[in-house]
Amino acid sequence: MSQDYRKMWESLGLDLPAHDALLEVLGKGYKDIFMAQENRPKGMSYFDFVISEVHGLRVKELLDEKAAGRKIIGSFCVFVPEEIVRAADATLVGLCTGADFATEEVEKLLPRNTCALIKSAFGFKLGKVCPYIESADMIVGENTCDGKKKSYETLNGLVKYLYVMDLPQTKSSQGRALLKAEYIRFKEEVEKLTGVKIDAARLKKGIEIVNSKRKAIHRLNSLRKADPVPISGLDALLANQVYFYDDPGRFTKSINALCDELEKRVQKGEGVFPKGTPRILLSGCPMAVPNWKVPWIIESSGGTIVGEESCVGERGTRNLVDDSGSTAEELMDAIVDRHFQIDCAIFTPNPDRLQHATEMFRGYNANGIIHYSLQFCQPYLMESIPVEKALEAKNIPTLRVETDYSMEDVGQLKTRVEAFIEQLK
Repeated sequence: MSQDYRKMWESLGLDLPAHDALLEVLGKGYKDIFMAQENRPKGMSYFDFVISEVHGLRVKELLDEKAAGRKIIGSFCVFVPEEIVRAADATLVGLCTGADFATEEVEKLLPRNTCALIKSAFGFKLGKVCPYIESADMIVGENTCDGKKKSYETLNGLVKYLYVMDLPQTKSSQGRALLKAEYIRFKEEVEKLTGVKIDAARLKKGIEIVNSKRKAIHRLNSLRKADPVPISGLDALLANQVYFYDDPGRFTKSINALCDELEKRVQKGEGVFPKGTPRILLSGCPMAVPNWKVPWIIESSGGTIVGEESCVGERGTRNLVDDSGSTAEELMDAIVDRHFQIDCAIFTPNPDRLQHATEMFRGYNANGIIHYSLQFCQPYLMESIPVEKALEAKNIPTLRVETDYSMEDVGQLKTRVEAFIEQLK
C-alpha cells in the first residue's frame, strides 16, 4: 500500500490483527495467482494497483466523499440499480464476500449448511475486517434467494441501516410490476437518505455514468473472442470484480486504455496462451474478490476462460439502459426494463439463461462450458443439472463443479478439470 492506513481502519472499528492477517493472505494469493502469469497486458498494472489499495486508498476516497457530504451505499447484488444511486450524487460500492472468515462466529447465527456467499458476508462483518460495510451509510439487501431473505433478518441487528429490496421470481407482467414498484420505493429511500430529489436530468446523468462502464466492459468482452485470446480469463475476471469497487469514471477510462492495448495484440495475433488452447465458458454463481480458485485451476490446467456467464461477468453487465426517455417515469421504466432482463437463477422458469449460455458459447468460440456452483446455493445448484443436460443435448461439452471458498478440494477439482480439458483437445 502507498501509505499506512491503520488509523483509518481503527476509526472504522476494524479488528487490526485479523485485518492484517486477511491482507497478508490476500496479497500472497494475488501474487501467486495473478503476478505469476506470463505476458500480461501492461494495462493490468492499474488493476494490480487497485487490488493493492482495495482496503486502503479506495476506502480513504469513500471516507473523503462522506466528509464532503456524499452518501455511500453498499450492496451485494447486480439487481441494485446503480443509476438511481448515481442520480442522487451518491456512491454505490460492492461489499466484501468471496472468502471464508470468522466461520465459528457465523455459525452461531446461521446454519452450517448456509450458502458460502452468505456466510462470507456475515464473516467479514462479524470478523470486523471489511472497511466497506463499515463505511456505508446504507446497506442494500435484496431478496434473491430464501437464504439471503432470511439472513437479512439477522444482519439487520448487526448493521446500522439495512434496506431490503424485494425481487420478482417470475418473468411475467406481475413480476415486472413488482420490480418497478421496488425500484420506485428504492428511489424514494435514496432521496430520503441523500436529501436529493431525483428528476429526469439526474436520472439521465446516472444512466450515462453506468452505461459508460458497461460499454467499456462490452468492448473488453468482444476482444476475448479472438484466438489467441489477448487477455487471460483471470485478468478479465479481475476487471469485472473491480467494476464493483472503483470510481466509475476512472474505471471506464482504465478499461478503454486496456482495450486499446488488447486491440493491438489482436491485430498482431498475439495472445497470452497459444492459439488453439481449449476455450472455456465459465457459467454459474458470481465470483467476488478474492474468489479466484476455479479460474486459476482452469487456466493452470491447460485451458483459457473466454467468458463468464455470471453476475460478475456478462450476466451482470450485458444490457444497457435506454436513455431516450424525457421524463423521470420513462427513464425509471427503462432502468426496470434493463434489470428485468437479468437471467438470475432466482427466476422460474428461466429459459433465458440457457439461451444466453448457448449464445455465449457460440459467440466466444468456446470449446466447453464449466458450470460453477457454490455449496448450498440452491438456485444455481437446482439449475445446474437441467442446464448441463440441455447443453449436452446441443452437443456442448459441460462439466459441473460444486465447491466453496476453501482450498481443501483443489486437488480433486484440478484432476476433474484437467480431464475435461484433455477431452476438449
